[in-house]
Amino acid sequence: MYVSNINWVLRDQASDHGEIDMITDQMPQTIFSVDASLKRTKSVPFMRNISRPRRIIFYSHDTQGLGHMRRNLLLAQTLLRLEPRPNILLIGGAREMGSLTIPDGIDCLTLPALHKSEQGNYQPRSLSISLRRINALRAGAIQAAVKSFDPDLLIVDKVPLGAFQELEPTLQWLKSQGTARCVLGLRDILDEPEVVEREWHAAGNDEAIRAYYDEVWVYGDPAVYDPAQEYGFSPDVTEKIVYTGYIDRRMSDSANKSQIDALWARLHIPDNTRVALCCVGGGQDGFSLAHAFANAPMPADMVGIIVTGPFMPIAEQQQLHRIAKERKNLRVLNFLEEPTPLIQRADMVITMAGYNTTCEVLSFAKRALLVPRVQPRQEQLIRAERLRDLQLVDMVHPEHLSPTAIGDWLTKTDIAVVNPHHRINLKGLDILPHLVNRLSYLAYDYMEVRDAA
Repeated sequence: MYVSNINWVLRDQASDHGEIDMITDQMPQTIFSVDASLKRTKSVPFMRNISRPRRIIFYSHDTQGLGHMRRNLLLAQTLLRLEPRPNILLIGGAREMGSLTIPDGIDCLTLPALHKSEQGNYQPRSLSISLRRINALRAGAIQAAVKSFDPDLLIVDKVPLGAFQELEPTLQWLKSQGTARCVLGLRDILDEPEVVEREWHAAGNDEAIRAYYDEVWVYGDPAVYDPAQEYGFSPDVTEKIVYTGYIDRRMSDSANKSQIDALWARLHIPDNTRVALCCVGGGQDGFSLAHAFANAPMPADMVGIIVTGPFMPIAEQQQLHRIAKERKNLRVLNFLEEPTPLIQRADMVITMAGYNTTCEVLSFAKRALLVPRVQPRQEQLIRAERLRDLQLVDMVHPEHLSPTAIGDWLTKTDIAVVNPHHRINLKGLDILPHLVNRLSYLAYDYMEVRDAA
């Protein structure tokens, strides 16, 4: 176990507390305080034997699609490799989380959902109550859960204070307790610099990071996009940034070969048939891409598969199914819990440029055509342009999207695929457990220790 590599050295201090130095072969020295009464009554070897699993919380505001929650679930699954195996709670606002397979050691708390319109406005997704009331409801639920779970580490996705500052009371409480570390996790690109600088300043994000956060983890590579430079983060915030690299989906646990073969059989994909896969994220704004793909001409030896996503309106899904009935070389899936195996098996991928799917395309070095979302944010457009400039993907702007444009791309045979692993950092899942170990060493619950003694 990892704990066997730790040497404990107890030092008396002039104050009422002692301090423990934790030294490992892999990590720098870190110090934290323990209660003096425990120091006096328990020996150091006993303290090492009473280690408990860390408690870790991932929070995401989830106002559009499943991307934030899917990424947090993947990161949480990666942290289950830690010893002792941690207990992890996911907090988010996507009730579709319940349709995903969640392994032992992870559980989730679903908040009343918010919805973001194409214009970027927010409202309750299902409840006919005011935004103010649902915000108070969510904030109260978050704080109650965090107080009860009492985490060692809180990892917040994208928004330092949460949606409409719903996380701030919880951050204040955690700071007053002084027992948890807090990390802000950012994807590689947020939006165009002018928008981010304006919104970052208006939300007081620099101040929030200074007050509450130990580190900022950027799940990307500055060789592609450097948020600190592009967005003009303040020096003290920049000092807290750690670039993890992009997420290599080859490292994650995905469907086994028998499951993939069963899916292939269900879709009636003939042997030795090339597959073009069309992914549109959650699907709420992906119909134009899916419709263009459904009507695109394909080579004779190719079958096309569309994954609509759970948020595509039923009428749009039905329209795609009607088209598929008229084409022997087209299949439509309404929802797939884990699309990674399909991407792994596909020969060519046409997709929007969301973070998760883009990481999957890069991980498996797929020949890919990105058709980015351009409203209400430019994040996907910037990502697609940067990766295109690195010759890792092809790109079509939505204004130029058509069945002909997709058909032309599908028939090209002179495109060499550059291995992304030779160009950019894709070791985000490799480094994550080490980052957690550095911030949150093996923890001890002194109430549980006292009760067990």
